[in-house]
Amino acid sequence: MIGETHRHVGHADIVRELVDGAVGRRPDGGNMAEGDAAWWARYRDRLERVAKEASAHDR
Repeated sequence: MIGETHRHVGHADIVRELVDGAVGRRPDGGNMAEGDAAWWARYRDRLERVAKEASAHDR
């Protein structure tokens, strides 16, 4: 049950980021890793590319 709840909370975080662009538990984002907006954009793009490549292998 804990694992299932954790997974869905992660999905909610992603949706929230897409809606308002905010990350972390607080408005200042104090609990997030270091990195400016450009770094996070590159990181997200890299993760998306890897996910798409993995998805292509599953077909």
